[in-house]
Amino acid sequence: MRILGIETSCDETAAAVVDDGRIVRSNVIASSRDEFARTGGVIPEEAARRQLECIQPVIARALEDAGTAMDGVDAVAVTHAPGLLGSLLVGTIAARTLAWIHRKPLIPVHHTLGHLSSPWLGTGADGEPAFPILTLSASGGHTELWLRTSHASGTLLGQTRDDAAGEAFDKGASLLGLPYPGGPAIAAAAAVGNPDAFSFPLPLAGDDSCDWSFSGLKTALKYLLRDEPSACERMPDLAASFERAICLHLVDRLENALQRHGDVREVHLVGGVSANERLRDMVASLGKTTRWPSARAYCTDNGAMIAGAAYFLQQEVPSAIGAAFVTSASLPLSLR
Repeated sequence: MRILGIETSCDETAAAVVDDGRIVRSNVIASSRDEFARTGGVIPEEAARRQLECIQPVIARALEDAGTAMDGVDAVAVTHAPGLLGSLLVGTIAARTLAWIHRKPLIPVHHTLGHLSSPWLGTGADGEPAFPILTLSASGGHTELWLRTSHASGTLLGQTRDDAAGEAFDKGASLLGLPYPGGPAIAAAAAVGNPDAFSFPLPLAGDDSCDWSFSGLKTALKYLLRDEPSACERMPDLAASFERAICLHLVDRLENALQRHGDVREVHLVGGVSANERLRDMVASLGKTTRWPSARAYCTDNGAMIAGAAYFLQQEVPSAIGAAFVTSASLPLSLR
């Protein structure tokens, strides 16, 4: 089944063509990241305006790169929630129009489900992930822990109580005078630093839940810079220590979940934060089969993950094809 996936939940304008949920024929992303680096974050109205300009060329390029046309596509999938409302509307209106004109089934996909499906992109039949799976989905907009028994079935075990992990990286980078987005900037600065140079608290220490809280780490960094102004002269050490603190908190909650769910066969990292090498190394040391997206382009928001998720969703929930949906900025993911 060949699906055209469209993703416009934040500042990316993305489209991809994917066969059978795994084989990526094309994956085109037009990002406003460089433009928003000057403002230190995404401006919703500007993001939507940029997406209006990009959506048609991006879709056309995705079809061209895949060597196909709309006649060769079996269905159209689109992110309908959550995200920036104006941005989401650009994608859903484009998808509805394409599906109507070309008489193709339309499959609405939750943004988080797209990320949860991203480790399947590029996998062969012999190397497929095995359920039950513990999946950490972490980005600038959300941080959640899911126990999944199938593509469309699972339970939300924990989530952030305040900032998302990617948001903590962004705010930390701003305090350190590093560019947006904060995750890659801090990782680059930390590459030659000592992660044990500065001490940060472990949030929710002693709390046996699977939730996170990152706002205290940002505050700790702010006070450290206030009380020790010379710390900025040791930027690699400071960045490495802050990066390690965020990763330790993420892994601490994963360990809580693994203690409760001994039947978990694999641990997955998805979302923009899954590209962090320190986090990957720490999760890999937990002793479970560990996976993350096979390419960095599948970690951040992209159309391939939406097309992939749509394929698995329609297999398990056939009523998802052509289902009525609303475009929502804040709709939570609901699995069976």
